[in-house]
Amino acid sequence: MKFIESIWALLLMLAASPFRIFADGGPQDEKIRELQDKLLELNERAQILQATADAENRALKEDEEKELSGIFSQFENIEEEIERRKLIAAQTQKLVQSQGRKADPQDPDPQNRVNDPPNEPPPRRRQGGIVQVVQDRGRWGWRNMGEFAIAVRHGSRPGASIDPRLVMNVPTTYSTEGVGEDGGYAVPPDFRTEIWQKVAGEDSLFARTDQYQTSKNTMVFPADETTPWQTSGGVQAYFESEAGNLNQSKVALKEKTIRLNKLTALVPVSEELLEDAPGLDSYLRKKVAEKMDFKITLKLVQGVGAGEPLGILYAPSLVTVDKETGQDADTIVAENISKLWSRLYAPVRRNSIWLINQDIEPQLDSLSIAVGTGGIPVYMPAGGLADAPYGRLKGRPVIPTQACETLGDKGDIILVALDQYMTAARIGGVRTDVSMHLWFDYAVLAYRFIVRIAGQPWWASYITPRDGSNYLSWAVTLAERG
Repeated sequence: MKFIESIWALLLMLAASPFRIFADGGPQDEKIRELQDKLLELNERAQILQATADAENRALKEDEEKELSGIFSQFENIEEEIERRKLIAAQTQKLVQSQGRKADPQDPDPQNRVNDPPNEPPPRRRQGGIVQVVQDRGRWGWRNMGEFAIAVRHGSRPGASIDPRLVMNVPTTYSTEGVGEDGGYAVPPDFRTEIWQKVAGEDSLFARTDQYQTSKNTMVFPADETTPWQTSGGVQAYFESEAGNLNQSKVALKEKTIRLNKLTALVPVSEELLEDAPGLDSYLRKKVAEKMDFKITLKLVQGVGAGEPLGILYAPSLVTVDKETGQDADTIVAENISKLWSRLYAPVRRNSIWLINQDIEPQLDSLSIAVGTGGIPVYMPAGGLADAPYGRLKGRPVIPTQACETLGDKGDIILVALDQYMTAARIGGVRTDVSMHLWFDYAVLAYRFIVRIAGQPWWASYITPRDGSNYLSWAVTLAERG
């Protein structure tokens, strides 16, 4: 009831002007922008298909023609949807203008009545045997300002029923100072404005990758995946006899396409909490950045590639080293470390790192190589024989991260050269918006954070050495030891 009264007070101040919250479009405009972005993506893909065929001086292949036809069809459908949404938005703008009220001259209290009672459900129409509710989501079912205002006044009376349209768009979860865990604890005494955090953000793996920025949602890279010792395909070098004809070769390039994915966070916060907790705004911006950064780190390791980055553990180029014969479950032995190191392609070792789950650190501390009656430690913990803040294996940093699996599972220890992993981000980084309109009638502000990002390994597959049978790669992990 208290929130109904607060709405009524706001209405008294806004009575002389149109009720903008229902006229601004909001989610409708955002959807139109998303559809327009989709049109750009489709057009870019169509250009890529045609440019590829032109570069190879050939006609489109059957599968390319089929894909292009699908693009044209999708493009046309999306254009129609955009036009439809624009018409709906224009129609909505007209309908929300003040339309006045019809009152009965004999009615002793016309201020309390309107043609349609506040509790009357939205009009219905029948199409194809299915009853559909005709309702403008931008206005939540209200026809005009007058109908909304009378419903609020009616609902504020003692014992009166509340029109369901007044609460149909209530945020399901939001922070309020009335509950300690929901944000009340963030309201500081006069000597404290900062918010203490129990858990700090982890080291970012994104910063170690091969990074690119783009203004589009798709990037295309040419790539050469031939090895220096490969004797066919790609550029070749030959020793030639004097005055003899020179052997020819040509480049062998492949096309890599990377599509950006959208990572979002939506955080509703009450106005009272923001007023009483001056540090909350900066805290939210920092906290959301940490959450997004770890989500990206997690997907760089474990992402499946569908709607998210393709992670190390799901990359076709990953090499998995078998456990030792007779090795106990949930253990790591010195031989594991040596074999992981031997399978990392030598030229990328200089920039490699070890990613581990903290559960395996006690195992690393006990590793040693027997020498005579003594032994040499394999792992050098930070502050000991190696420099801080990380320990070292084979001279490379050991970085604990929650993105790795627990001891004994595949992915509990990974040796990787992250400069062989490409990432792309939308120019501008994280887009931050604060809106008072989404939940205006609840005095709740909406913080929205959006970042577009993509990632995948440069390597499409592991490589075969010039002489030998053990595959080499930019990323190596240990098989499960269950």
